[in-house]
Amino acid sequence: MTAAGRRFGAILLPPLVFGVLFLLLWQVLVRVTGVKSYVLPAPSDIGAALRASIGVILDASLRSGANALVGLLVGVVLGVLLAALATRMPLLGGAVSPLVAALAAMPIVALAPLLNTMYSPLSTLPRREVVAISAFVPVFVNVLRGLSRLSPVHRELMQSYAASGGQVLRTIRVPGALPYFFTGLRVASSLAVIAAVVSEYFGGLEDGLGSRITSSVGATDYPAAWASVLGAVMLGLLFFLASLLLERVVVGNRALPVA
Repeated sequence: MTAAGRRFGAILLPPLVFGVLFLLLWQVLVRVTGVKSYVLPAPSDIGAALRASIGVILDASLRSGANALVGLLVGVVLGVLLAALATRMPLLGGAVSPLVAALAAMPIVALAPLLNTMYSPLSTLPRREVVAISAFVPVFVNVLRGLSRLSPVHRELMQSYAASGGQVLRTIRVPGALPYFFTGLRVASSLAVIAAVVSEYFGGLEDGLGSRITSSVGATDYPAAWASVLGAVMLGLLFFLASLLLERVVVGNRALPVA
């Protein structure tokens, strides 16, 4: 086995072993203690429900994933642009930061129903707006922090070259801020899926994972609800891994470690 293969196995093996042991313990505890399915279904029951409705869950995952992706892209673009403007204009940064903090404190369960009342019940815009707001905050905060980190040596060097603010931004601030951007992107990618699924609980089109969870719970089909939750988990992992892969491709060894 090559060194890369051993390293990959060392990274992958511990979580796989832990996951298998966790599922076995879960299965044994549920069967031995006789826990009711509406409290906690056994993994075998969830797996059976997943196999029975795999097509429906995949379709719902695509719908929720589309909302999460569009909202994520919008939130990332807005976060980067506003952070760049706040870096160039400190007065704007001081005015915007409290508003961003207010957005971060705004719960999805309060925002989603309000946005749903503003659009047609058949529109996906409210869900995508909720995702965009959720993704915007971590990207803005991290990019602003990265763009603001300019060492005195670099500052004096660029001043000696009589570099403009735009040149400093392109040559020093942006490359230095890339690891911070991808840190924000990793957080935003997971939040995007959470926001997309939770926003589907509050009306609108019943075509996503959130709608399937609520309908399954309403029908007391708790293993099916957990199967949809599993679909949301896998979707979130897919978004996170995609952002991590993009970071490795763009930043390489300068990437900040995954927390």
